[in-house]
Amino acid sequence: MHMNVAPHLLTEDRSEYERILDDALSTAHARPDLDGVGTRLTVAQLRSMAMNATALITTAAASEYGHFVKVREQNRAALRTRRAGADPGHGVGAMAVVTVMVPVLGGTTAAILLVVGAVLHAFAPTTVFGETLLTAGLVFAALAAAGLLCAGIGLLLTALRNSPAAVDGTAAVDDELSLAREAWRHALLERGMLPFFRDALAATTPPDGTQP
Repeated sequence: MHMNVAPHLLTEDRSEYERILDDALSTAHARPDLDGVGTRLTVAQLRSMAMNATALITTAAASEYGHFVKVREQNRAALRTRRAGADPGHGVGAMAVVTVMVPVLGGTTAAILLVVGAVLHAFAPTTVFGETLLTAGLVFAALAAAGLLCAGIGLLLTALRNSPAAVDGTAAVDDELSLAREAWRHALLERGMLPFFRDALAATTPPDGTQP
């Protein structure tokens, strides 16, 4: 069945409107003010009427709905910002590769040069090439140490970005969204749907108050 949608009710929230409506109708028999459900009007009739009157019913909770939509959009914008920050791009990715490779290659090269240089120095102490290899090995060892230091700093910065403070900020935004959604649901039910049901049932009551 076609549903009339109020201008302020977004397409993505239509299914939520129907869920709230179905929940309200499923518990209507437990409400004394809706004791005409099933006699004067069936659940199916009330649902059809409420679907056709969506624009009227949702207007009763327009303020809460507007706040909910605003908070939800802020939440999505913050999520997009976090995702953009978590995807730094190829430049940072290349830097991460270099940071990892420098200590590995530097350490490997330093070990080879130091071993070869030590062997040459042991068998030919007067050979200048052995001393050169030892010096080069020490230089590469220093580069490897510097690479390890840079890698440690990178890990520290990553940990700071993913600190509990950031997690708490995300949780706070999610909590605000949940509260805004619940406020809209409550207003839609209490100020929109239930009064509509009562009015619909009252309209089917004969003037003398007898059952039709």
